[in-house]
Amino acid sequence: MNFKEHINQKGEVILYLGTPNLEQLEALSHGYGDIWHSSFEQGYKNAFQDIVYQTFVFFWYINDFDLDQGVSWRINPNLFAVRKSVWELLAGFDKEYKNPQLAALDFGFNALRNQGAIPLYVKGLYTDTVKVPVVISTKDRYVFYRKNFKIDHSIFMLYRKGFWNLNEWNSFFYAKNNFKQKKKFPIVPPRVLNAIEGKPTVSYIIPTMLRQDFTLNLLEDLTNQTYQPTQVIVVDATPEDKREEHLYDSSRYPFEVQFHWQTSKGSCRARNEAIERCTGDYIVFGDDDVRIPPDFIENHIRLLQTYNAGACNGLDIRADHQQQTLHDLKYKLDHYTGERWIVGASGNYSNANSCVKSEYVRQLVGNDINYDGGYGEDSDFGISLTKIGVTVLFNPFSTNLHLKPPVGGYRFWGTQAKILGKKRKQQPWELDHPVKWIRPVPSPTIMYQIHKQFTPQQYIEYKHKYFSMYLFKGNKWELPLKLIKLPFRLLQFNKSVFYAKNLIKLGKRTK
Repeated sequence: MNFKEHINQKGEVILYLGTPNLEQLEALSHGYGDIWHSSFEQGYKNAFQDIVYQTFVFFWYINDFDLDQGVSWRINPNLFAVRKSVWELLAGFDKEYKNPQLAALDFGFNALRNQGAIPLYVKGLYTDTVKVPVVISTKDRYVFYRKNFKIDHSIFMLYRKGFWNLNEWNSFFYAKNNFKQKKKFPIVPPRVLNAIEGKPTVSYIIPTMLRQDFTLNLLEDLTNQTYQPTQVIVVDATPEDKREEHLYDSSRYPFEVQFHWQTSKGSCRARNEAIERCTGDYIVFGDDDVRIPPDFIENHIRLLQTYNAGACNGLDIRADHQQQTLHDLKYKLDHYTGERWIVGASGNYSNANSCVKSEYVRQLVGNDINYDGGYGEDSDFGISLTKIGVTVLFNPFSTNLHLKPPVGGYRFWGTQAKILGKKRKQQPWELDHPVKWIRPVPSPTIMYQIHKQFTPQQYIEYKHKYFSMYLFKGNKWELPLKLIKLPFRLLQFNKSVFYAKNLIKLGKRTK
């Protein structure tokens, strides 16, 4: 690679090909990105959509967004810039690829998904607008799948691309016999977090229901923060006959605490009611059943300031039982077996542990209440942030212990979705069409997200993968019984689509 070098004001070396705008590159090098390109204008936007056969649609970055700047792993191999330290750590393009376009796509994909490096499309960084066709041969496609995914995904792609196509079979066996799946990836280490600059204000939101004792424990943890919130807003949906109002005493805390009894239904509505009352520069979202260590809020603000970013998603640790404490969290972190120390573009978002600049929360207005009574509101909010150009970073420094008690919480309403007949209480997503004797599966709100955030073709691929997993995942001896049940499962699936499309007609709602 015939790179040229740009040394930024901090003394860091940036490698680049072509002729980028160096003034713009200088500014970008002080942000959260690691790789920069303007490949959309050069024919790479939404290239290699065959990634859909692995992602099950839920990969946030399967589609490129219409933004002046945003996450995109679709790199032009001839026109891009990268931090020298990142290029050397990730060992550049995979030399086993003969196709340089696929090598660049592989580099960008793994940097984003596995290695904690963030590739960004930046409009105008490169002024070259000559479009080159992105040509990925059948062999190339299977080699990419073989090197990056389990063989099951190649088999699914073979089924979808043409089970009777000899070229597909030849390419499948060529890749299977000549290449191996990558197992370990070098990880870009997190930056050293700077001390907090200024005195940013923080609003902390707690929606709760039938869990006043858990909420009080969380408030105690907030009292012990090294950087305390300015404001805590509790929206409690506990039914009137089960409330213990005397437990809530705002005078006990060293920060402003507002307690509001929720009269509407749903956690999305609760969060939106709280957002309307927030005054902080940052909003931290938390569930009522979490415990947080003293540096939790401090590390959220430090990370966002260090990376010059707008949102982050913390590390959520599942408790073994609801009596566990912060001592148990420390033990679990000391014995953590996953890849903890990685800061990159997150592929998920959790309302149990996240921090967002309030200006971006207000830009989205709030949560989509079409999700109330179902699942997926967290992911929808995260994708929505990404679509307006706010990259959600993963933050390994802000951890929480998620107690997950078996009773209480907003899922109390959602459990009704599994009941049929006269005892069933109607869910918000049912609208004017209450469920009778066919329960929709999967959850209509999950189906709503697929229709809302992804393309019609990706929905089709989701449907194929859903039923292929239904039939073939698990004990092979169950296949005959699954085939017998298949017509009814199709009815349930179509019922879910029916409710999802009704929600699509309504559009996003926040009240």
